[in-house]
Amino acid sequence: MMRRCCSILGALLASLVAATAAAELQLLTEEAPPTSFMQDGELRGMAVEVVQALILRTGDQAQIKLLPWTRAYHLAQQQADTGLFATVRTPEREGKFQWVGPILLGTTSFYSLKSRNLHFDSLEAVAASGPLALPKQWYTYETLSARGLKNLYGVTSAKSMVTMLRHGRVQLIATEDLTLKDELASGGLRPDQVQAHLPFMRSAYYIAFSPNTDARVVERWQRELSAMRKDGEFEAIFRRWLPDAELPLEDE
Repeated sequence: MMRRCCSILGALLASLVAATAAAELQLLTEEAPPTSFMQDGELRGMAVEVVQALILRTGDQAQIKLLPWTRAYHLAQQQADTGLFATVRTPEREGKFQWVGPILLGTTSFYSLKSRNLHFDSLEAVAASGPLALPKQWYTYETLSARGLKNLYGVTSAKSMVTMLRHGRVQLIATEDLTLKDELASGGLRPDQVQAHLPFMRSAYYIAFSPNTDARVVERWQRELSAMRKDGEFEAIFRRWLPDAELPLEDE
């Protein structure tokens, strides 16, 4: 009888381990070309291709979903077997996630219309420039607010931000070099129509897994990302999408 009970218990434990191992990962991202975006019903972008390659390399069952950032960020903190990309790694967020990366580096600056011939060389000058438009859900908004800027004008999207700049409703916006071209295009502007001022933030982007995700999964993904760097697959994907951008290193 004891042997039979042990066999049943062993079978149950084996089934539990197998079920755990087979858990499907949810990889969440937002609309942020050229790193992640939907085109003709297909997810594309530099970060999307890196994650797809990691899924193949790890052999994990996973699916990628495009969601609004606020919802994706909430789910990635609460749900097991969930990751969010590409996510800025900050001291405030450090303990909220398990990190794999970096996969991107970006520099944030202020931008004005070149035709206005404006000059800003300090945060004090920026703060006195009138309303500064940027999406309220961005980490940039949090950062500038924490630095004491009282002239932030929160909008719902990059398109709204750029449209306000184009129509002269604001003198300045703030965004990253990585996404500048696509964000400007969404609001009817080109990079040669804007002027950069005062680079003020450098950000490293990661795949952020929820704290409830098995740490062995996270370790496996970091190991395979390191292997991608060594065999050249990561750089090949990166250069295809961002030929002139700085390649992130392992120890960023």
